[in-house]
Amino acid sequence: MIALPTNTDIFLFSQPTDMRKSFCGLAGIVRDSLQREPNDGSLFLFINRSKDKLKALYWDRDGLALWYKRLESGTFERITDQGKSTVQIDAAELAMLLGGISIENAKRRKRFKAA
Repeated sequence: MIALPTNTDIFLFSQPTDMRKSFCGLAGIVRDSLQREPNDGSLFLFINRSKDKLKALYWDRDGLALWYKRLESGTFERITDQGKSTVQIDAAELAMLLGGISIENAKRRKRFKAA
């Protein structure tokens, strides 16, 4: 598991991504499609068309880092949000995504949320 600060923004790109893309290609998607900078400290997730591969791009203090996971069986859940190109998730949803738990069917208990 990737150790991330608690205030890290996590963005899941909701469209299928070509897994042949590396640092520059994924950073281009972040800039062009997500309208963000890849070195802003956020974690950017990309899933391929068959949903069995996931890449995570993030800034690691002094350069971009790329994390890649390929499933031997099963698929990742691609979450969509009514035509938006990205969905923001939190660390708990990231853990569920990587662990194969359905995020859309998970129910959350009421918690305090700062205004």
